[in-house]
Amino acid sequence: MSDSPSPMPPFHLAFPVHDIAVARKFYGEVLGCSEGRSSPDWVDFNFYGHQIVAHLAPNECGHKDASPVDGHDVPVRHFGVVLSMDQWHDMAAKLTAMGTRFVIEPYIRFKGEVGEQATMFFLDPSGNAIEFKAFANLDSLFAK
Repeated sequence: MSDSPSPMPPFHLAFPVHDIAVARKFYGEVLGCSEGRSSPDWVDFNFYGHQIVAHLAPNECGHKDASPVDGHDVPVRHFGVVLSMDQWHDMAAKLTAMGTRFVIEPYIRFKGEVGEQATMFFLDPSGNAIEFKAFANLDSLFAK
């Protein structure tokens, strides 16, 4: 794998949900993801240019473990996206206004350190943990 800049290939992630209709409402209406192909047991979503697929698998839903990061219990199994700072603030305001129950409220993590970032964690209706984050300086995404 090269560290040189190149066009970002879309990422693919499949994850379990307990109800396809509920997933459609959450990912479509709340997160603003357009829908792609689907069947009665799965549905593709455009998650900021990446393909995520909700699969009907109620027994696989939910997160179980957390790991301490910057004084918070971060859900170990989670996915998300790195937004621009403006997009992150807009999403934080939207989710807050909708009454979202956050696992970790929107805040600035590692404040004043290398890798300082805005982050928030919340659960989808099937208990899948989602993180939205942003960096004032995207060059610090992989900084040590």
